[in-house]
Amino acid sequence: MKSSGRRGWLAAGVGIPALLVTALLTGLALTPETEPVASNAAPVITATPSEVDQSPEESVLPAAPAPPGLPVVTYDPAPAGFPADPAALDTTPLTEGLHPTRKIPAYDAPGGKPIAFLAPTISEVELIMPIADRRSGWTAVLLPSANRKLAWLPPGGHTTVTLRDQIVVERRVHRLTWYRAGKAVRTWEVSLGQRGQETPLGRTFVLGRTPPPEDVYGGVDIYALGSIPDDLDAVPAGLRGAHIGVHTWYNDDELGENTTNGCIRLTRSGQRELLAEVRPGSSVVVVEELPTPPPTA
Repeated sequence: MKSSGRRGWLAAGVGIPALLVTALLTGLALTPETEPVASNAAPVITATPSEVDQSPEESVLPAAPAPPGLPVVTYDPAPAGFPADPAALDTTPLTEGLHPTRKIPAYDAPGGKPIAFLAPTISEVELIMPIADRRSGWTAVLLPSANRKLAWLPPGGHTTVTLRDQIVVERRVHRLTWYRAGKAVRTWEVSLGQRGQETPLGRTFVLGRTPPPEDVYGGVDIYALGSIPDDLDAVPAGLRGAHIGVHTWYNDDELGENTTNGCIRLTRSGQRELLAEVRPGSSVVVVEELPTPPPTA
């Protein structure tokens, strides 16, 4: 993962070698005190189970039985067959998340084909996915460990949570903006993926946080996103199991440039603020550029 010089040591995704993924994400849940949560940060609120959210007039399409041998979505790339997100570049805030309360089948459409199972956790980290659509009694969520894909879930086996935050990243101007309740709170300059390893476009979400595996990350926890490199073969071999991440660096010399292996890199103070305020499950959208720049905080 290192080049011949320290300056050339570039992060890909979360920047975590595949062999360390499980251990570091497991540690995420065990060491929340490493980055104190601000006192005004709202807790995740569990709502009524989603099966009662359906309108009584709505006809719910039946779910085909899921074979027990289907794969489970993990930190590795998700199985193929899930539908594309038709609103992948939509920056409308997603204000609800879905948390599986047991292993549940995920389908390619309402009443469609089961593709895989979603579990309550990924590498022992609680899984919360933004809700992107509802149709025929089914719920579509942004799929983890995949880019610009949805998973359709039938009623039952999950609860909903309130999401108040959103992160929007603009590739052309190297800008990250944190929104709360649809209003811009803070904006930072960021460095993004280099040519051939560009930061993937589209909607994803904060999957979880992990301690930094090396000193070059500036001693600040990393946010692992649900997205992965668009071209898994383009990143260094040791990083092909990594997700795209939001993290800091040992210096800020390359902010505003395309120098990473796909990750989103910002200042240490900015990363600490996001860690304290933005909860896992919050949506992240990467676009080329917003038609109207966000207001300056």
